[in-house]
Amino acid sequence: MSKVLIIDDDRKHSSLMQAYFKRYGINLICAYDSVEGMKKLSREEPDLLLLDIMLPGKDGFEICREVRKTSNIPIIMLTARGDVIDRVSGLELGADDYIGKPFEPRELVARVQATLRRAQLAGSTVGELNFDGLTIEPETRVVRVDGKTVELTSMEFELLLILARRHGRNLSRDDILSELRGIDAAILTRSVDIMISRVRQKLGDSTKPPRFIKTVWGRGYSFVGVPRVDD
Repeated sequence: MSKVLIIDDDRKHSSLMQAYFKRYGINLICAYDSVEGMKKLSREEPDLLLLDIMLPGKDGFEICREVRKTSNIPIIMLTARGDVIDRVSGLELGADDYIGKPFEPRELVARVQATLRRAQLAGSTVGELNFDGLTIEPETRVVRVDGKTVELTSMEFELLLILARRHGRNLSRDDILSELRGIDAAILTRSVDIMISRVRQKLGDSTKPPRFIKTVWGRGYSFVGVPRVDD
């Protein structure tokens, strides 16, 4: 049974969602503020975090930032705000997806299932991808740059995998979004650019020309890492 932690101060709604999630084989653990949430995140080791933005004390953005310092757990933001900028802010902090309130419970379950499935599929294909200075291990979800392990979120890992497996091909933002299932189309190109920027920063890919991910102006992105041939 998958284990999901929700941090939301609406106790009644969280309780109702807990019962609903159980019908789909998901154990929903509830926390109502940042302190309780961080304790349960450490103790319960859930597979995914549902994080409300509007919380007493630390808000969802602050919690997301704190979680991302030590964990790559998939995060779905819950937001009552309609502004695209708020949703983009969550992605910039490392969230994998978002859903606006009010939402249908079945839609939230579908988003959770898709995000969990995405995390599992990203590591389901056996076989390392080796490039000069970069190693990607799909099975263990490990990425190394110049021998040093790089921590990527589940969404960032899949994004890198999509590009690397299509080495040398130009992929449009729409191509990438169609592969990254679960991202709402409302933020489209902006979300891809944010994720690409985060991956580049973590890979240290700031050289000119880039070592790994190249911007193809007017078209999208291309993975340009040099395949490594072992002796």
